[in-house]
Amino acid sequence: MSVDPIAVELLRNRIASVMREMDYHFFRSGYSTIVRESRDFSCIIVDAEGRLVVAPWMFFHGPVYFHLVQRILALYGAENLREGDVFVTNHPYEGNMPHASDMGFAAPIVHDGRLVAFAATIAHKADVGGTVPGSTYGQATELYHEGMLLPPVRIHDSGEPDEDMMRLIAANSRAPYVVMGDISGQIGVTRIGREHVRAMCERYGTATVVQAMEAMIESSAEEFRAALASIPDGVGEAEGFLDHDGVDETRKVRIHVRVAVSDGRLEFDFTGCDPQTRGPANLRIAMVEGCVWYCLIGLVDPTLRYSDGARRLVSLRFSERSVLSAEPPAPCSSYMKTCQKLVDVILEALDPLLPGRSIAHSGGSGGSIVVARPGGNRPGRGNQYEIFGSAYGAGEGADGASGVTVHLANLYAAPVEIVESEFPCRIRRFELNPDSGGAGKFRGGLNFRRVYEMLEPAEVVYRSDRAAVPPAGLRGGKPGGPSRFVLHPGTDRAETMPSSCRLSLDAGTVFSVQGAGGGGYGDPGKRARDRIVQDLAEGYVTEEGVRRDYGVGPNEADL
Repeated sequence: MSVDPIAVELLRNRIASVMREMDYHFFRSGYSTIVRESRDFSCIIVDAEGRLVVAPWMFFHGPVYFHLVQRILALYGAENLREGDVFVTNHPYEGNMPHASDMGFAAPIVHDGRLVAFAATIAHKADVGGTVPGSTYGQATELYHEGMLLPPVRIHDSGEPDEDMMRLIAANSRAPYVVMGDISGQIGVTRIGREHVRAMCERYGTATVVQAMEAMIESSAEEFRAALASIPDGVGEAEGFLDHDGVDETRKVRIHVRVAVSDGRLEFDFTGCDPQTRGPANLRIAMVEGCVWYCLIGLVDPTLRYSDGARRLVSLRFSERSVLSAEPPAPCSSYMKTCQKLVDVILEALDPLLPGRSIAHSGGSGGSIVVARPGGNRPGRGNQYEIFGSAYGAGEGADGASGVTVHLANLYAAPVEIVESEFPCRIRRFELNPDSGGAGKFRGGLNFRRVYEMLEPAEVVYRSDRAAVPPAGLRGGKPGGPSRFVLHPGTDRAETMPSSCRLSLDAGTVFSVQGAGGGGYGDPGKRARDRIVQDLAEGYVTEEGVRRDYGVGPNEADL
């Protein structure tokens, strides 16, 4: 039985609308600033096998859902899934979650006795236990340092909550009020997804809905196939380095990729990457897939509608137990810095195959801080958890964007007003850093800096990258400025800290945080003089920086 193409498009749009509604309600119900302000979450409808039909706005979560649902099906069997069930996991290996702080919920949608789809959501949690407040420990050496671990298990059984599971999770968090509030929101939006999909089945028929989702996956796979066919046959290769793994600060971590294209099929060979790390820089397969799909769509055709049908067209190769194919109990809480470096390296490797499409290396994740204070488990005093942006690298015809979250995540920095109103700290400065964008014919984006004053004693956990290895330029462009965490900035006691550290700070302590700047693109000597003049006028570069990076004085630039 074929499905009317109009019905397929109608249902595709209905599903996309349901996902947006789930996103909106979870965002509005968020207890933590991670959800309410940074929006570190996604909501999704997938088919009965866990395959995407519409990609989530938090793109890199997309491949995770397939592996999560496949694991649930393997553990429980489709025949044993009931309407009203909800499964939970935060396990990077059992559930393929990005790291233990990300908690995923998946609810099977059953109609007329048939498993039709899943409504699911993933969101970062303020604290899931582990060694440090906030759980994301940059010096973790095993998975168990990063918090409690839940393999995929039922948390609602036929619509009835498992109160023992709820108490177990709450007992393993330093911020149970905030964490359990966000969990309630996640479970709530799976109900919204379930009700809407069941309503579609009532209106159009269960068989039509199931066949329409299959048609969506097949049609987007064909679109993907046609787009990949436009890439000429050839080979591209690139490598990049993380500052370190968070534990051994003397050793950089190599990320390498070789991309081979033949007759519209691509093989990504990651066997040149370093072994899995002792520190938490390791990735699981879903994260690598997210980076690959993201780069391909961005370079080939940003309007492509991604679905899991693309899996048939791209193959991935890994060496055993590498930083991109880690095995337990390897820690992985700093996974995002590895993802960001992997994206840079993939884009660079594809540059010879698709000239003029790639951009220079970005400023990466920008890092994060967790500020924990005494009494932080009380309502209204949860961990101050902030995730920072950085800057995009420049590309052909365009300077890099400044002070934004780059690649994959689409996160937001928490507003100054929220931070100061909810937590005992003052933000003294929030500004772009002049000269932090890599010089080039097109300039890399500028990073931003925040300067904090602690109004109460606190423990601070900081994680970042690109302090020792700044973002590289492309096609002759210069590197972007490095990331920095500085204690007592602007004083004779100023001290630059490692890109991963844990500190106890007294009230009155001042520190600054900045991400890295984007790399430049093309020969700096070919930058248009009117662009340099404009950069000076906007404060993006200094007179000293113009002399150093572009080889001209300000007066010459005015000409």
